[in-house]
Amino acid sequence: LLVDLRANINTQGGYYGTSLLAAINKGSLRTARLLIDSGADINVRGRVWGDTALQVVAYRGKEKFVPLLLDQGADINAYSGQYGTTLQAAAYNRHSLVMQLLVDRGANVNA
Repeated sequence: LLVDLRANINTQGGYYGTSLLAAINKGSLRTARLLIDSGADINVRGRVWGDTALQVVAYRGKEKFVPLLLDQGADINAYSGQYGTTLQAAAYNRHSLVMQLLVDRGANVNA
């Protein structure tokens, strides 16, 4: 409904930051796809922690989002003060499948 009403889907607010970050945190792949297809900024950083969508995915171990975000141009080597690199975010919580997906897609293992 909000997309149809042309709401600014990149607006920062609330705990998660943007609608895309909220959809990812809540595990809604369908909503994330809709938002991306509607122009959501794939590399936007959350206003509270400064993490990108891919970093949130890595930290939380939500592997089903990795291909979606990377295929849309997510910065695989993004860095934030909270998680470090995206690969470090996955390693922190021992999300080995996410780590493998990131390495397979070119994450810098030496960052």
